[in-house]
Amino acid sequence: MQRNGPLPDLESKTISVLTERTIIKGCQNRESPYQRELVNRYSPMLMTVARRYVRDEASAKDVLQDALIRIFGAIDRYKPTGSFEAWMRRIVITTSLQALDRSWYRRELPGLESTMDLQVAPEVYAHFGAEELLKLISGLPDGFRQIFNMYIIEGYRHAEIAAMLGITESTSRSQLTRARKLLQQQILQREKLRI
Repeated sequence: MQRNGPLPDLESKTISVLTERTIIKGCQNRESPYQRELVNRYSPMLMTVARRYVRDEASAKDVLQDALIRIFGAIDRYKPTGSFEAWMRRIVITTSLQALDRSWYRRELPGLESTMDLQVAPEVYAHFGAEELLKLISGLPDGFRQIFNMYIIEGYRHAEIAAMLGITESTSRSQLTRARKLLQQQILQREKLRI
């Protein structure tokens, strides 16, 4: 049966029955109900990703908006060989990084060397909830936070991070080590305040 005219009223259907594949196909056909469903379904997750990379809520909203425009512009090139969410997350990460000033990768934090031998006992982490740890991570300097997120949370390898950011692999490793040490220092300071 050939369908002429617009899509049936999508609002009257139970949106939850729409599969990811159906949403992707509808977006590839530039059908606004499916585009709206993509935004409604995936924006919270994508906003969380953007928020980890930029400092404030307004910047994260700007990144999300730019990323969604890029997602809709590139959805015709999406190949269903990998995870659709991972594909969108990568676009959000790239958009976030492009929104930041790249010069922070070349900055050094003076005095960080004194914290290089810190070790945090595993039981100290038990006192911290996920929210508190994420807050500490978001307080890291920009370059440290971006690389920490990309390596630890997103699972990118140093070679991938280097290629995405236009830095060397050794810079990526160095920034990650410094981010970990600074995070350890912050955790120890907070733990001392609790005692």
